[in-house]
Amino acid sequence: MAERPKLVLAMRQDILDLVLPAPLRARLDTLADVHPLLVTDAATREAGDALATAEVLLTGWGAPEIDAGLLARAPRLGAVIHAAGTVKHHVHPVVWERGIAVSSAADANAGPVVDFTMATVVLAARRTLGAAADYRRGRLPSYPERRGADGAVVGVIGASRIGRGVIARLLAADAGFQVLLADPYVTAADAAALGVRLVDLDELCAASDIVTVHAPDLPETRHLLDARRLGLLRDGAAVINTARGRLVDTEALALACAAGRLDAYLDVTDPEPLPVEHVLHRLPNVLLTPHIAGCQGSEVQRLGAYAVAEVERFARHEALLGAVRAGDLARIA
Repeated sequence: MAERPKLVLAMRQDILDLVLPAPLRARLDTLADVHPLLVTDAATREAGDALATAEVLLTGWGAPEIDAGLLARAPRLGAVIHAAGTVKHHVHPVVWERGIAVSSAADANAGPVVDFTMATVVLAARRTLGAAADYRRGRLPSYPERRGADGAVVGVIGASRIGRGVIARLLAADAGFQVLLADPYVTAADAAALGVRLVDLDELCAASDIVTVHAPDLPETRHLLDARRLGLLRDGAAVINTARGRLVDTEALALACAAGRLDAYLDVTDPEPLPVEHVLHRLPNVLLTPHIAGCQGSEVQRLGAYAVAEVERFARHEALLGAVRAGDLARIA
């Protein structure tokens, strides 16, 4: 291997301990010359000294913004490798303009989100929240009233990395799910290759028992599920959101759920966190979780392992598997 690249870690200490536990950190130390300073504020003199020789910046949650100011202090920087999902919030376009490679561990984060979504799809298909509420009141559903998942129509909004993973799992499931897809960037041929039927968003809402959201948070996707589209969903349908809260009109959804017309499984909300006094916290047909669909606990080291493998590829002058290109920014989460 060529000379080890100079690497600076840029994330919070508590995140570093989770993402790069001792075995992964030891592996990283064999691949790169890791600076001892952990950078969270790029404006300090100590950070400037570390950045001056940095060829790789390995970032995580709590990293400083990588803008023109930081790049002026890091003239040798060749790669930003992010040990988490989206880079949109800390990597500025100037990074690509300077020809610096950018990588994200979003692939590693996708698996847990797909697992979480599939779990909620099954719960939603069985109308689990309503059954649980009845059970708390001492009422047992009769067998004719009980719902199963077989044949449920699932509408997937967005053929993103996670959306495609959900589609693959739905089609492989024994339940015989019928899968619809709405995505303006997908062609009919692409949809056929995925094994789904491509429809527009209104048709998807009207035809689905369950709608699961996997689109990016962009100005044009804000309130993608607004009051009108939520009104197209059939009574008893469920909305699952593990993407971004802004894609769903929170107040419109709250009204539909309060009326008992829709169920909701929300791992993300708008705003986030949702105020404790919000009505969604009190509805029996709503499950709220605190943005836990992605890597959690011991799973977080998957992100570190992915990032360390990217450092190795960079050191070997190989293509980065998690490469993020400037043109991707308008379409990624």
